[in-house]
Amino acid sequence: MSVEMDLQCFSASYAEARDKFLGAAARRGLQVRSHLHPLPGRDGERLALDVVRMGAPEAANLLVISSGCHGIEGFCGSAVQVDLLRDDDWHDRCERDGLAVLYLHALNPHGFSWERRVTHENVDLNRNFRDFDGPLETNEDYQAIARLLVPERCPPTLASHAGLLWHALRHGRKAIQATISRGQQVDPNGLFFAGRGPTWSHLAVKAVMQEHGQRCKRIGWVDIHTGLGPMGVGERIYKGPQDAASLARARRWWGAQVTSAEEGNSSSAVLGGTLDQGVMPACPQAEYNGLTLEYGTLPGRVVLDALRADQWLACHPEAPHEQRLAIKRNIRAAFYVETDEWKQQVLQQGREVMAATLEGLASPLGS
Repeated sequence: MSVEMDLQCFSASYAEARDKFLGAAARRGLQVRSHLHPLPGRDGERLALDVVRMGAPEAANLLVISSGCHGIEGFCGSAVQVDLLRDDDWHDRCERDGLAVLYLHALNPHGFSWERRVTHENVDLNRNFRDFDGPLETNEDYQAIARLLVPERCPPTLASHAGLLWHALRHGRKAIQATISRGQQVDPNGLFFAGRGPTWSHLAVKAVMQEHGQRCKRIGWVDIHTGLGPMGVGERIYKGPQDAASLARARRWWGAQVTSAEEGNSSSAVLGGTLDQGVMPACPQAEYNGLTLEYGTLPGRVVLDALRADQWLACHPEAPHEQRLAIKRNIRAAFYVETDEWKQQVLQQGREVMAATLEGLASPLGS
């Protein structure tokens, strides 16, 4: 049954979202540890990865709720976090022995403020948690279409659209999605750039987990995203150890509808350097149970075109003012649907997933 949600949890800017998050934490009497970003926000505001913990340092079970890994997607994740912090019933359920709850607000605050998916280094943070000691990946498949993805002109020419369509027809939609989105290290000015070293956000997340994640026995992590799948549907995408027992446990926790990119039943392709791949080595003592809660927005082609235009704009700062405004309107719409219906769906499904995570963390370890 649908429950009416407080849509005032959503915000119109990063600065407003941060104010609401900090205010909600303060009303709970919870302390905030802010990891300050070295650069200012779009409107000159201070940027930070803000961390709030509720529960004892020695708690065996740790629930982590993170937002803004992909910057602009933080409008959604921040609202879910604010909704939970304002919810008395949720707060009461979290006050139990052996449990701590960790809220990570705006993993990529620069992207959130500037309304981009990427970090200030133009890196996709959710492809950046990888081993940089080895050789860079060549990703010849990506190189073959790089000039079509971010062409010299915006909007792209018919030839570039036709080229991408030809690749999709030749290799299949799933194959070209994987080529585009899995993460690449060959083009620092291209889409889904994984970086050639750890970003500021990467290092900040690692520091948080060194402080909060190395004493627990089990972690349940929900990372909130937008941009894939049917509008308003929160796909539950498993992230964690790739073995049958771990995936089965995820489905016991979050339901049979849990998808897996490795199984091929998710809207997401198999990705490299994702958040879980950074957290698990940092907390090797803990059983890891991860979920990407991915809310659908606009059709995939529309989202991709918005990303292509936004990347073109980053490469062409001299673009006319009106063109810039149009591109930024489109990228915002691709990852933040500003309707009451969508916002209601986001909050309701967010509460359902968090409640299921609490139940999972209350079960015997390993079950």
